[in-house]
Amino acid sequence: MRLLLKYKWRVLGIVLILALSLVSLSIGVKSISLSDLFSQDDLSIKVMLVGRIPRLVAVLLSGIALSVGGLLMQQLARNKYVSPQTGATIDGAQLGVIIAMVFIPSISLKEKALMAFLFATISTLIFMYIVQKIKFKDIIFVPLVGMMFGGVISSTTQFIAYKYDLVQNASDWLQGDFSLILKGNYETLFLCLPCIIIAYIYAHHFNIVGMGESFAKNLGVNYNVVLYTGLIIVSLLTASVVVTVGTIPFVGLIVPNIISIYKGDQLRTNLIDTSIVGALFLLVCDLFGRLVIFPYEIPIGLTVGIIGSAMFIALILRGKKHA
Repeated sequence: MRLLLKYKWRVLGIVLILALSLVSLSIGVKSISLSDLFSQDDLSIKVMLVGRIPRLVAVLLSGIALSVGGLLMQQLARNKYVSPQTGATIDGAQLGVIIAMVFIPSISLKEKALMAFLFATISTLIFMYIVQKIKFKDIIFVPLVGMMFGGVISSTTQFIAYKYDLVQNASDWLQGDFSLILKGNYETLFLCLPCIIIAYIYAHHFNIVGMGESFAKNLGVNYNVVLYTGLIIVSLLTASVVVTVGTIPFVGLIVPNIISIYKGDQLRTNLIDTSIVGALFLLVCDLFGRLVIFPYEIPIGLTVGIIGSAMFIALILRGKKHA
């Protein structure tokens, strides 16, 4: 009972995820009841296995991946407003996908993920290099630099897409959407699971690196190795989502900040809470987008963008107030 009370918010979050997952599985053009499944109706079972369960798993894994990626990036950059979106990681992944489409037309999904990961890593490393060279490191100025750098990368992506007549194909990665998730095209997201396990194991090292290079070296931690390992994990988490679902903004920015406000900055503890809240947040946004104009749906990128932008502004105003 004491253990249950100690982790009551985590238990509540998991219960909410399970309840909303059942709601998610029941929503669709085709009405499916429990009696249909128990009676082994072939069409109902096929719709559930091929479409709705993969979509639900993709939503949960995407929420976890983006939230944990944002948490790690904020810790490593020592800035609460840095995330895969404001640190050019997502923009780099998009550029990697469009370059792969141009130069390797018959490229597979796994190879696209590899290219996205490569360019996301390069973009993130360049951003971190720029941040380290900046003398004026205002908490809001740093992510603005990342957004400007990401804008340059995004413009390059758009230019290449226009030049090679790939605008319509590129839109699949520029706007997040779960409507096309089916069995066989979402499994790349499972790459996030070993990444999160590694992040949990080495959370203490990431905490130390987040305190600064000199502090980490004094404690005998190899600053560069741990820093680059963390950035590689962030890039892999981001690339897996961008390739599979597309761009989903603000999740990696909003969720870690909400957790840190109430739980502090202990990375290992926050990893679990961030994963739960990230999955729950994206699941709620997905349900809202599917129900508001049912039987049609609003792309998840648009839904999260509207909610996330409002929350981002609130975080900035709160940061100024409590500076």
